[in-house]
Amino acid sequence: MLNNFERFSLVEDIFPFLKNYIGKLFVIKYGGSAMRDPLLQSQVVTDICFLHFLGINIVLVHGGGPSINNWLLKFNIKPEFENGCRVTDSVTMEIVEMVLSGKVNKELVKLFNQNNVLAVGLSGKDANLVKSSPLFENSNNLVGSIDSVDSGFLKLLLNNRYLPVISSISSGLDNKTYNINADTFAGSIAESLSADKLILLTDTLGIMQDINISSSLIKNLKLDDINNLKDKSIIYGGMIPKVDCCVKALKGGVKSTHIIDGRIPHSLLCELFTIEGIGSKITY
Repeated sequence: MLNNFERFSLVEDIFPFLKNYIGKLFVIKYGGSAMRDPLLQSQVVTDICFLHFLGINIVLVHGGGPSINNWLLKFNIKPEFENGCRVTDSVTMEIVEMVLSGKVNKELVKLFNQNNVLAVGLSGKDANLVKSSPLFENSNNLVGSIDSVDSGFLKLLLNNRYLPVISSISSGLDNKTYNINADTFAGSIAESLSADKLILLTDTLGIMQDINISSSLIKNLKLDDINNLKDKSIIYGGMIPKVDCCVKALKGGVKSTHIIDGRIPHSLLCELFTIEGIGSKITY
């Protein structure tokens, strides 16, 4: 229980950050264990609502891999992955769209609306927000790469204080539906909006010198550090697409990017309102 003095100290601690954040735009990617655990999900939604009420504009991009896997198994379809990408044939794509846009997206929208934050559920298909093409040539795998982003509708929503909640699927020029990596999707949205921050909530502490040693977390990086860490195989595997989307976003005008552990309660606020932060911050 905080006493009155401690409460005032807390206000003094966050005030310098708050002055810089009011009116700014953050794109947050949400997925992984923080989405699977109901308590963590509630905390993440509450933290985002807190940021919204402080006057920060938020766009939330979400995945939903565990839910997709559960529904695939209900249809007796074994989830398959190649090089970290879900193998998405036409039947799997139907289930992916049903789960992401029809279930996960609307459950998140409901949670925000219950907290008096007016959220609007979207996918990349709405208002031609994201147009895609196949990531793999000569393949029936409906994993997509992003060709273009038209953020006009998002700006309209943000200007009227709505909170867009976006599932990471889109349409192609061939009229097919594509499954997009949610990190990549969020990075492209952030770039199109020239966001002040791109924040990836993940299942790891951030970029680490040694994945088995928590104290090896690298808290602050510049773009020039990234290739060096890749060459040393410190950035490898599933961290590569996360870092790559951060690099692309920074080169596209996003001010700073953050990779933080969504499994830690209130990690979002710890990253934003403390000097030391809680994850890895990459800046130009």
